[in-house]
Amino acid sequence: MKTTLPFALSILLVVLLPLGESWEAPSFCHGYECPVFSVINTNENFEERLYSSTRWITTNIASASEQDVGAGLWKLYQYTQSQNNEGRTLPTTRPGLVSVIKTGENEQVSVSLYVGPDTVLPKANDESIKETTRPGGTIYVKVFSGLPSETLAQDNTQKLMEALRTAGVLFDENRYDAAGYDSMLTLVNRHNEVWIHAV
Repeated sequence: MKTTLPFALSILLVVLLPLGESWEAPSFCHGYECPVFSVINTNENFEERLYSSTRWITTNIASASEQDVGAGLWKLYQYTQSQNNEGRTLPTTRPGLVSVIKTGENEQVSVSLYVGPDTVLPKANDESIKETTRPGGTIYVKVFSGLPSETLAQDNTQKLMEALRTAGVLFDENRYDAAGYDSMLTLVNRHNEVWIHAV
């Protein structure tokens, strides 16, 4: 297994990386809160990032089709726009995330919106919306443009997996995330990512 940093240094970076303090979000977050990370390594095919622990609001969906993803993200958006027990509007954040976990021939699919570390979440009116926490760790990232779709995400996921195999990197082959940072009204210069988790 090839690594770009010793394990101990990776752990040290997680400890020293402050949640939002002295961290400037990249331009593709468009001025909104987004997950804190450090870029560990880059090459022409992927970027290696070290993420801090993050909070999300999440709901499960039937599939990664555009229709199911759109319906799930709309449900989460409605929650942030006062469809909660306090009638409160929550801060806009980035990214929206589609997560796919494969178990045999089945897939568990969910959509999530990032939650800033200082945000106090009201109870959702829809019980299918849950708060989730993703632990910090190393994620390999491929950036791509275009209007997001299931096919585009799957194609870029396969390209990223091939690049990681070529680089001799070990990764979780049964899980990936697709992250979108732009409004659906944005038609050009979109910033999309696929994430694959290190093992």
